[in-house]
Amino acid sequence: MVRRPVAWVVAVVLFTEALGIAAVNWFLGVVVDRQDMSLAGLDPNVMSVSSKVGGLVFGAYFALCGLVALLVAVRDRAPAGLGRILLISAAVVHALLGAFAWGLVGWTAFLFMVVVLGLIVLLLMTYDAHGAAGEPADAAPDGGKGGDGSPAAGSPAGGSPVTPPPAPTTP
Repeated sequence: MVRRPVAWVVAVVLFTEALGIAAVNWFLGVVVDRQDMSLAGLDPNVMSVSSKVGGLVFGAYFALCGLVALLVAVRDRAPAGLGRILLISAAVVHALLGAFAWGLVGWTAFLFMVVVLGLIVLLLMTYDAHGAAGEPADAAPDGGKGGDGSPAAGSPAGGSPVTPPPAPTTP
């Protein structure tokens, strides 16, 4: 199955992205502080501190999303509740960042954001209803049938065996 490797890749990418976002914003805060720049009369110290805090908050958000993906990879279970919401919001954030990156940075940044978006969506979609309930999605590889071909317990047929019709007789 591809779900565990995808979850591992998503976790690594989100942790790397968390460090990158935090580092870039911290660097921008230091640059603003050292250059003593002002934007439309704003206090440079406020701009520097807000850039650093924003980078740490955004980095923590991506790290938390990476932790959810890591737990999915380790447990081989679908994310549920807040974890699922975090991954969905990370997918939306990457879609928006990709749209902005196309116009502001270029197609390579857009491509990276779309690849990460695709990985997150793939992680969310590789688990079906069985995986969301805590059991692996491939728990019944024989299509929900028992060893003798009868429906297994908990199958949509109710788990009771079906009696085949009588064999036709020749006159």
